[in-house]
Amino acid sequence: MSIPLVFIVDDDISVRTSLEGLIRALGYLVESFSAPKDFLESASIRDSVCLILDVQMPGLSGLDVQRRLVEQGIYLPIIFITAFPDPSVRAKAISAGALALLSKPFDVLRMVDLIEGVVSGLGCDLVNEGIST
Repeated sequence: MSIPLVFIVDDDISVRTSLEGLIRALGYLVESFSAPKDFLESASIRDSVCLILDVQMPGLSGLDVQRRLVEQGIYLPIIFITAFPDPSVRAKAISAGALALLSKPFDVLRMVDLIEGVVSGLGCDLVNEGIST
């Protein structure tokens, strides 16, 4: 069995670095991007089990990235993170298929539960239990 790969797309280096450490500590591979465009051009998108995606970034928003993935037929479980929580953005993200939207600073245990849920195939159950808020 191969080691799961988790992608991170966030323009904030401190967030990327923290998440990289967390994901590696869980025993998973991680690839991070500071720019949505670079992520969308990655040859390994389809190899990932999960995407942690910032909502508000220069150039393309997280919702734009989500839409482009769907247009390309790529359906990754997405955990959105944001420093600017907005109920309408959360509703759009979840209705478009996102697993969750967490506000920064997010609860690390909640993030771990979401990632582990995706890897084990329980992602949808976690949302139904209210972990997506």
